[in-house]
Amino acid sequence: MKRFMQWMTESFAPRMNKIAKNPWIASIQDSILTTMPVILIGSLVTILSIFRSFIPGFPDFTLLSSFSFGLLSLFLAYLIPNTVMIKKHHAKTAKQAGLAGIAFFLMVVNPLFEDGNMTLTFAKLGSSGMIAALLSGLFTGMIMNLFASRSFFSEDTPIPDFITVWFDTLIPITLILMVGWLFTFQLHIDIFELIAQLFQPCIAIGQSFWGFVFLSFIAYGFLYSFGISAWVLAPITQTIMLKGMGDNMALVAAGAAPTNIFLKETVRLFMVGGSGVTLSLAIMIAFLAKSKRLRLIGKSTLIPSLCNINEPLIFGIPVAFNPILMIPMWICQLVCPIVVYLALQYGFVPIPAAPWDFGFMPQPIVAFFATKSIAGSLLTLINFGISWIVYYPFFKIYDRQCCAEEMQELGLKTDSQNKEELTYEIHE
Repeated sequence: MKRFMQWMTESFAPRMNKIAKNPWIASIQDSILTTMPVILIGSLVTILSIFRSFIPGFPDFTLLSSFSFGLLSLFLAYLIPNTVMIKKHHAKTAKQAGLAGIAFFLMVVNPLFEDGNMTLTFAKLGSSGMIAALLSGLFTGMIMNLFASRSFFSEDTPIPDFITVWFDTLIPITLILMVGWLFTFQLHIDIFELIAQLFQPCIAIGQSFWGFVFLSFIAYGFLYSFGISAWVLAPITQTIMLKGMGDNMALVAAGAAPTNIFLKETVRLFMVGGSGVTLSLAIMIAFLAKSKRLRLIGKSTLIPSLCNINEPLIFGIPVAFNPILMIPMWICQLVCPIVVYLALQYGFVPIPAAPWDFGFMPQPIVAFFATKSIAGSLLTLINFGISWIVYYPFFKIYDRQCCAEEMQELGLKTDSQNKEELTYEIHE
């Protein structure tokens, strides 16, 4: 275990953090984070839709979701190349890259032109087109970055910057649009459907039982126990989850039942207290610990943990890089996702079919709005109980260890004070 911890600390964790800081990966992460307000608007519409069930004549706010969460891919098509250029230190052409990204993505969705009208499938602009938007944005960013270091003008040119940008971006933007024009309108290749078919096996695996459990364990348990944020895997997990929600919404709109389980909303059903299911541990440390240091940390991290913010707990106790507490964290991140998947798969809890991402609320409340059922809230309490059973024996071991260390420190301080007093008396 010691060798494994050393390898994870000195080799694996630094490499994963380096990947997270890669400008291409970081651009996807930042772009998805930038779209959070429009995702939250979709969550707000979910709340308002509940009132329609009880109040006759209550307005239908579905279109608010359609023009926020429903345009997620279009927003990403702009944000990704824009962010790529900023992170590659070419900020002056970032906006032009974003505009080119939108234009290329709209070509990729394969619109139909007839009698002066353009027709396209609106769902492709939402989470269903997220993979196509990511690839379109990265392709646009790559071409724009390739030409960014080349200019028609010298550095000391008296021509204003905005004019030099016009001319310097003409060739890369034209090249990007030419690629879209060639494949979509000349060769009649439906790039959107091609991308969807290529990635469908990956999406299917992610939505399977083993995919759900594996990704939940790796992202929210294993990596996090080494201080590595789950956002390292955001290009994979967020794509699967957001596309899954878009597909569920489409199924419900067509009169069918939702089927995708790996969603942001279902992840909330087991993340009671945050990644690692740590609320139970926070309560134990705050009220049951005999170690003075642990009690102080527990009480200071309890309220954030109730709101599923557990970084102070993970790095304050610490849980990260702590062999005693990492093991129950891993167990919880294996067992609780299994419980959630089976509960949803066999109909004990409804599968979410509307976005809900107000994660900084107590999980029973989050679960109720996500699943629109009391059963969802009960499921979070069951997972809380499971995590309590798993964490408790390891908590007791660590608490005894901390108490022993505190007693040892107290003994050393007492010995030191006695020596100082003795030295003082001798000098006297």
